This record gives sequence, structure tokens and C-alpha cells, in this order.
Amino acid sequence: MIDREITALLAYAAKLDSRVRRTLDTPEQAARTIGDWTSALAHVPATAPDVSWDASHAIRRYYEQRDGDRSATYRAVEPYVVLTAWSTKAGDLLDRHTDPIPAVDPDDPRAYRAELAVTRAAVAAGRIPPAQHQDAINPAGQDRLAALLPGVGKRYIPADVAGQLAVFRPTRAAREAAVAAGQPDPYAYACTWCGAEPDQSCRTGVRRHDKGRGTRSTPHPCRTDAARRAAGGRR
Repeated sequence: MIDREITALLAYAAKLDSRVRRTLDTPEQAARTIGDWTSALAHVPATAPDVSWDASHAIRRYYEQRDGDRSATYRAVEPYVVLTAWSTKAGDLLDRHTDPIPAVDPDDPRAYRAELAVTRAAVAAGRIPPAQHQDAINPAGQDRLAALLPGVGKRYIPADVAGQLAVFRPTRAAREAAVAAGQPDPYAYACTWCGAEPDQSCRTGVRRHDKGRGTRSTPHPCRTDAARRAAGGRR
């Protein structure tokens, strides 16, 4: 806020509290009070309609809360009231902000980070509203998603990436291969031997229903039998 905005803010506060009005009685007092408030709130906007912020609302809430707390020591409003309210607001804006894809070359990390920092600073200052998954909902983002979906199919990751990960996830790879070949999926059923839940690997080194010490790369026969029985029933 600048001096002119601080003057208007103090004039509003003076309507609520005569003690603020007395600090503006003489030109010297007014200049000192305005200077102190401007110094403390230089980075706080007076209003930011796009993010529903108005500094005068913070002052009014201060007095409303004080009136509700009869045991509190009643003090005239000070710059920290607006400063605290804005800090809370700025934190909420950043929490709701999702970084949009920068327009710069992604192979230029310095420019990429710089644009992200500029956008975040603008959100924290209330100059722009937080971006919330804009690329997923605007037309350009929808076009990019439509182009990507055929390569992804029903997977969460593209098929070529899943192939590269198969060596690190042999159980998952074997399960997917069996399902793709039309064979019953034993991991869709709980294991009655080791107690593994559906989609979990069977455990090794256990007695029936006890806690295991490791995982098996293949399911216990009872799960395979359950899958075959279910597949036979469907036929």
C-alpha cells in the first residue's frame, strides 16, 4: 500500500475507533502514523478483487472479534492486524496454486525456474489468482491430453514405459501378461493361506494366517484355484 491508500484505510479505522482518529488530529501526528503504517504494509495490497481481499475487512474483523471476547485487553488496531491477515491470505493462495507450464524452453532450467518464481510471486502478492489445473481444463490443455491418451490407453503409464519397468516389477509384469492372454488373474482374490489381500503379493515364510517375512513372486495355489473356479463359473 502507498500513502494515499493508507490514509483511506486509517480514515476507515477512525470511524470504528476514536483512538485512531486522535492519531490523525494534527498534520505532524497524521504524517507519523501514515508513515509507520506505509512502512509496515508496503507489500500488502489495499484491495485485490480477483482473490477477494480488502484490507479494510481485516480491520473490521479485528474489532468484531475483540467485541466478542470480553476478557481480552482492548487495544486500538495496529499494522500487525492487517499484516497477519494478509500473510494468512497469501499462504492460502499459494496452497491453492498449481504451477502452469511455463512458456519458455523446458531445456533452459534457469529460465524455467525464473518464470515459475515470477508467477508464484504474483500469486502471493494478490496480483493474479492462483492457477488450479488450468492446462487440464482449458481448450489447449484438452487438446494435449487428447493427443496423449491413445498412447496411454487404459494404463496409468504408456505401454513402452511399462515394458521398461517390467524387469523391476516381475510379479506385476507376469500378472499383466496373464490377463492380456485371457488367463484368470489369481491376484484379484485374497489368499486363504497367507492372508494377502487382493492385489497384494503372497507372503513367504509364514504359517497359516501369520505375519510373513517376505513376498513371493508367484501366488499360492489356493489363489490360482479360486481364479480358475471363478473363470469356470463365468463360462
